[in-house]
Amino acid sequence: MIGSMKSFSEESATRRITANCIAPSFIENAMTGELPENVIKNMLDAIPQGRMGQADEIAASVAFLASNEASYITGQTFHVNGGMAMI
Repeated sequence: MIGSMKSFSEESATRRITANCIAPSFIENAMTGELPENVIKNMLDAIPQGRMGQADEIAASVAFLASNEASYITGQTFHVNGGMAMI
């Protein structure tokens, strides 16, 4: 996915089309709510903020990348993960 996005980003940049990826970590939802407590604890231990993300936090990232404020950002992967990618 990331490789395809970077390729598309390069090909479309001259036409002022941007392409970026959002790489979320664990998001609180019905599916993650069904996980056993020990699995959730292990997941949270791997996230420096100590919590799962919320859907609106991912949506905010999408809204930003779709806005004019992000018009000069292309070919990037945004890690929306409470710091999990730092580890």
